[in-house]
Amino acid sequence: MINKRQHVLILGLVWPEPESTGASVRIMEHISLFQAQGWDITFACAATKNHASDSLETLGVRTQEVALNCSSFDNFIADLKPNIVLFDRFMMEEQFGWRVAKACPNALRIIETIDLHCLREARHQALKTHQPFTPDMLHNDIALREIAAMYRSDLSIIISDAEYDLLQSHFGIHKTLLHLCPFMLDAPDTSNTPSFEQRQHFMTIGNFRHAPNWDAVLWLKEEIWPLIRKQLPKAALHIYGAYTPPKATALHNTKQGFFIKDRADSVQEVMQASRVCLAPLRFGAGIKTKLADAMMFGTPSVTTNIGAEGMTGGLDWAGNIANDAQGIADAAVALHQNKTQWQQAQNNGFNIVNTLFNKEKNQQSLLARILDVQTHLQSHRQQNFMGLMLNHHHHRSTEFMSRWIEVKNK
Repeated sequence: MINKRQHVLILGLVWPEPESTGASVRIMEHISLFQAQGWDITFACAATKNHASDSLETLGVRTQEVALNCSSFDNFIADLKPNIVLFDRFMMEEQFGWRVAKACPNALRIIETIDLHCLREARHQALKTHQPFTPDMLHNDIALREIAAMYRSDLSIIISDAEYDLLQSHFGIHKTLLHLCPFMLDAPDTSNTPSFEQRQHFMTIGNFRHAPNWDAVLWLKEEIWPLIRKQLPKAALHIYGAYTPPKATALHNTKQGFFIKDRADSVQEVMQASRVCLAPLRFGAGIKTKLADAMMFGTPSVTTNIGAEGMTGGLDWAGNIANDAQGIADAAVALHQNKTQWQQAQNNGFNIVNTLFNKEKNQQSLLARILDVQTHLQSHRQQNFMGLMLNHHHHRSTEFMSRWIEVKNK
């Protein structure tokens, strides 16, 4: 098994903002793991730079702006000679995978899926068309791209056990191409967690640019929150989220106790000031950072089956689960008012974090898998005939399209 100082190139869809998005939290988890091995890390991105890129450099991560559909990337990666390339979601593999394979054929190519995009899209379409979700809805354009990218790669990291099972049972992807790795979290600090009596009201949090979050806020405003206020007339709901648009601030209503608060300076502070976290998610995929944060900071939550999907590992949920407006409202009120139920939910959350999201266990498992695939890379690729075939055709078609775009741009 390979165990040496390595150079990892992370190709980011965007520059990470761990205080704003769950996807960025996930990328930072990988950076932490690689740095713990003493490996060198370069983070490259074609998106517009923001303040987050500077924080990467203070952590000892080299950063590089790259261009889409430009041969300058070929020179960059040929000079860099990474041992491992981590694609931040399948779109980065689509754009750069063929260039990586051509310049550095022996580099291990990994996709961090973040969540299964085709599943999120199928659920969204089902909601918009008022249809029940059925498995055949998964066969959308995103699935054709996403599954193909997984086959072209050496390994795809899957964050949810539900998606890990779905990829094998529905799409037929062999488990040798997948690795299940939930969040990698430190143990909760239970010594200074505010008590039931020290907390009040409700909260929710999430990037407003993420469609499932915006839908949840609208559902809260239009249906759920009025039902909660009917039972708790003095209750308040504090809604935190990065990139708050005018349509969100327009929902702010002091008389209704519905407060739009914009980005939270400290997720821990706003979580631990609240008694209950609300996450009424009607569509989505992956596992939810807001709910993991709630468990970490001892804040029981109310969510849907989709919200809790992949987040229990068979353990009892850290709060209540309901799937209609009245059910969510009743569950939220019960959790807010019943100290015994609340304390049990809090303990359930700590148990999930310490078991399912155990940092040491999940890091060791992922690292061992990366090194094992890397050690047996050639035989691993030979066993993936679908990947060999897709790489043969995709690299040629994508290369010609990319080169045509580059010439056209000149």
